[in-house]
Amino acid sequence: MNEPIKINWYRCKVDKAVMSELMRKSDARGFLQAGSQLLLFAVTGTLAYLAFLRVHADTWHWALPLLLLALFAHGTNGSFFGGIACHELCHKTPFATQFWNAFFLRVYSFLGWFDPTGYRASHIRHHQTTTHTDYDGEVVLPQGLDWHGARLVATVLTFSPTGLIKLFRFWIAAACGDLTKDGFFRAKWLLQVVPESKQQREIIRWARIVLFGHLALAALFILTGHWFLIVIVNLGCLYCGWLVMLCGAAQHVGLSPNTPDFRLCCRTYTCSWLPGFFYWNMQYHVEHHMFPAVPFYNLPRLRAAIAHDLPPAPHGLWATWQELLPILRRQREDPTYVYVPPLPGHDGDRADDRTLLSEASQQA
Repeated sequence: MNEPIKINWYRCKVDKAVMSELMRKSDARGFLQAGSQLLLFAVTGTLAYLAFLRVHADTWHWALPLLLLALFAHGTNGSFFGGIACHELCHKTPFATQFWNAFFLRVYSFLGWFDPTGYRASHIRHHQTTTHTDYDGEVVLPQGLDWHGARLVATVLTFSPTGLIKLFRFWIAAACGDLTKDGFFRAKWLLQVVPESKQQREIIRWARIVLFGHLALAALFILTGHWFLIVIVNLGCLYCGWLVMLCGAAQHVGLSPNTPDFRLCCRTYTCSWLPGFFYWNMQYHVEHHMFPAVPFYNLPRLRAAIAHDLPPAPHGLWATWQELLPILRRQREDPTYVYVPPLPGHDGDRADDRTLLSEASQQA
């Protein structure tokens, strides 16, 4: 990957007074989101542990289904902690008071086995050069999905053994001062975006806090006879990622690389409040990339302000994936294919897709 280039991004026009209001941060809204999600994590974890105790006491005929359901809900929520909750906290926009952004970022990062220092450096580059080949190491198009159906379903409903091995290998190596192992990102990319020794030392220091902190908790749980809390606390964010996959895969997949128009390389969809809550409103992905300083809770209002200049957005995960799956199938047959959404001001003739992309690229 090369050093970032200067891209003349297209951004929709927004009245300055409206944008000033949209960029306003709120501690109350931040606490409502971050606190509620952590509270839910505690509730589902408690239910799972109580059900486990009933199973252990041989009342499995009713407690086992409750245990599985509680673990399902617990992991579904926890899988959003790393790349989603920490993502927004890395933007420093949920809270007006920066202390709370930093505090909750550490809490979510610890529970989610997440490196905020490396991620923030990478994500700044991702926003600067979104889907530009050789510059954006976070999203490289074309992106595909694991099309081995049974394995994909098993992985997203439980956990990925290879993913866990890769994750723990990174944290063990990083805690030992070695940042050459692939983790959330490829090691080559991570070392490019954090070339300074100060940042690298911060990653190593945090890796030691995370690794030894979790080991200490695990030891405490075992010594006190509550070993099942390892599944709930230490591993609670590392399984059952089905919903985060359904929500997050749509962000850029099937869209255009090397374009200076976020409308062509990011995808927005709308959904009901529950997936929007878990996903911190990142379904408004075009809007987030255009104006990353707007807090997640104001993205629906931002969408309303600029909707006239954006492609239409499908509503709901079902409709989104109905649109997405044919694109992915066509890309499997033709890796050069990209989907170009209809933009306001164009007549919708899909024969002009290549011309539209060419015109957009020439503006960079």
